[in-house]
Amino acid sequence: MKRLAVILLCLTVSSTLFAQSDNAYHLLPFPAQFVGKDGHFTVSAATRVVIAAKDAGQRAAAQTLVSQLKLASGFPVAVAPATPALTKGKHIVFQAHKAGRCGPEGYILNATPDRVVVEAETPKGYFYAVQTLLQLLPTAVFSPTKVENVAWTIPACQILDRPRYPYRGLMLDVSRHFMPVSFVKRFIDLMAMHKFNTFHWHLTDDQGWRIEIKKYPRLTQIGSKRRETVVGHNAANYPFQYDGKEYGGFYTQEQIRDVIRYAAARHVTIIPEIEMPGHALAALASYPEFSCDASKKYDVATRWGIFKDVYCPNEQTFTFLQNVLTEVMALFPGKYIHIGGDECPKDAWKASAFCQDLIKKLKLKDEHELQSYFIQRIEKFVNSKGRAIIGWDEILEGGLAPNATVMSWRGTEGGLEAARQKHNVVMTPGEFCYLDQYQGNPAQEPLAGGGYMPIEKVYSYEPTPAELTPEQQKYILGVQGNIWTEYIPTTQHVEYMAFPRASALAEIGWMPQGPRNFEDFAMRLKEHLKRLGYLNVNYSKRLLDVRAVTQFTDADQLQVRLEKLDSDSKIYYTTNGKQPTTASTEYTTPITLKKTTTIKAVTTAGASFEETFYIHRAKGKPYTYANTAAEKSDPTRKKLTDGQVAQSPRNKSEWVSVSGDDLEVTIDLGEVRPVTKVSANFLKRISYNDFPPSSVEIGLSQDGTTYKDAISQPVKYPLEGSWGMLPVVADFKTARARYVRIKAKNAGVAPAGLPREGLPTAVSVDEVVVE
Repeated sequence: MKRLAVILLCLTVSSTLFAQSDNAYHLLPFPAQFVGKDGHFTVSAATRVVIAAKDAGQRAAAQTLVSQLKLASGFPVAVAPATPALTKGKHIVFQAHKAGRCGPEGYILNATPDRVVVEAETPKGYFYAVQTLLQLLPTAVFSPTKVENVAWTIPACQILDRPRYPYRGLMLDVSRHFMPVSFVKRFIDLMAMHKFNTFHWHLTDDQGWRIEIKKYPRLTQIGSKRRETVVGHNAANYPFQYDGKEYGGFYTQEQIRDVIRYAAARHVTIIPEIEMPGHALAALASYPEFSCDASKKYDVATRWGIFKDVYCPNEQTFTFLQNVLTEVMALFPGKYIHIGGDECPKDAWKASAFCQDLIKKLKLKDEHELQSYFIQRIEKFVNSKGRAIIGWDEILEGGLAPNATVMSWRGTEGGLEAARQKHNVVMTPGEFCYLDQYQGNPAQEPLAGGGYMPIEKVYSYEPTPAELTPEQQKYILGVQGNIWTEYIPTTQHVEYMAFPRASALAEIGWMPQGPRNFEDFAMRLKEHLKRLGYLNVNYSKRLLDVRAVTQFTDADQLQVRLEKLDSDSKIYYTTNGKQPTTASTEYTTPITLKKTTTIKAVTTAGASFEETFYIHRAKGKPYTYANTAAEKSDPTRKKLTDGQVAQSPRNKSEWVSVSGDDLEVTIDLGEVRPVTKVSANFLKRISYNDFPPSSVEIGLSQDGTTYKDAISQPVKYPLEGSWGMLPVVADFKTARARYVRIKAKNAGVAPAGLPREGLPTAVSVDEVVVE
């Protein structure tokens, strides 16, 4: 059967492609233009990788291919200089492309049963062609040792490939948790395998300074070490609990040069980040004279978050930062130097007589414009060295530095504004690109910062905002995934959080613009995970998970729909409390529940699932809020009556939350019915200002106007202790009502002495169970 599929620049991968080709083309990211053909090229002991003898780019890429092939196949494959006989023989042939179709990172690959021909215009193009060739070969080619009984073939195809964006990056934070050089190199290897071309290295922050600066040795003598580290999540305990163990680590300049050389050989550019003017505690602990109060003692931060102590914008600080950046630029040859610019509280500047005088002297409006002055001073210096700055989108505040590139992380607004101002932008919004968020059920996942970002959400992201004009869209350089390591202490945990979500980002950054088909991606990804397995990558298997969605029938019945991304496996389930097996009921249609039930399920791919669904009188019923803050937290009006109760305090997205105001919600049961009990859980995360309400009033009404049998009760709890879910229950015995109203009184501002003292607290509630 002829295997034919064409992917044009404006089209997505056909969902029938892989079925027609017997899953032969598991390429990731998928090429820009692709045609599948009949037949296979067979690699044998006689195969040679033929190159132009004087082309160093061809030689380096060919050697990468040969090295891996020899390891996995055991064949004496070798690189050979081109001769007429070899070029026409059954070999893999590298040739220079001269028609201008490839561009700086593209390539052409033509595989037939007789030979494989690779063309490119640059060393990058040859390198990326090799990554594709390795993926065309059997998955076992990624084995570090010889694999027996493998047919070493390449399916016939034609590929013209080049990336959509010139910037395709991943960021690794080594400040919160230090990662050894060996892992940084491994991380770069995995990036290169996915055709990422930029490694953003977050080297300094409040919790540790990780780069040797010879002019300022105390930055690593003092700033690279913290005396202890907070235990668990920042919000898990009040007061904070610590492990009592010193933590540290830094890279010498020679180690950094070594990593830079290693990355360059894999066509990965490294962007170093030196944070300023905020996130500076590690530096101020080393050199307090660069703060706004040099008499104060500063310590490297031992917990996560934002701190009020920042650099003072005086001349000695600028001299210090210029000296630091001079050494950094001497190490890193790339165009960009990342200067942070995010999350800079202005408290210290507001309290500083120097800063206030400087604002007046410079005729600035406020501290935001003072930050702009700070950034522009640094940019002018960096530009004078032939480099450019890049910073988080807060550098827009108070006026953007003239030549700065913006990383848009607080949604897409920063990127939109920067592009409209004709500044280059890298899109990295937290909603889609922060790989430190949960990717599965937070109650069952390793601890993370918060948020929920499954792989299909990552894959749905479109980096170029449609709101921009075609001319403005040209300023979108690309996309980046970020791995913040507050809750990622080990290299294996980094891999778990990064992959395979980074694989999805890789395809977003590479494939042409247009609709993407997640089902096709998931099918290719399953084979790609086998490659990661050969490389011993500790990738997440959440792709195989079962997830539940509740829905309601016209007969007011609650149904549970079990979903999975893995289309190949089957689901088997029980509702009687027993552990399911493949002999249990196979899931084919939504499960209708008549009473509160725990559903347990397994899949033939090895995934398991368990959740309790609550059947009560308010299930699926509509409700209204008394203020818009709650509406924004619950835009679909489903969280409080969907039959699903939040399973942990880890992920606030499961909760309806109101900050700085009372929470009031009214549920319409549709008709007057008996009501014997109303219960709900409220969230307690004191360190994050999620306070249970000071009191809760639960009232019932038959007409929606007059509420009787109202029960008001104070909610008593200690501030100290771990986070949790506090239940509030009202028993009514024989009451009847159509409307159920809950009023939860906000606890006010956080008391003095708390981490967020003086700031408004929030009230957060989940499922309201009416019996």
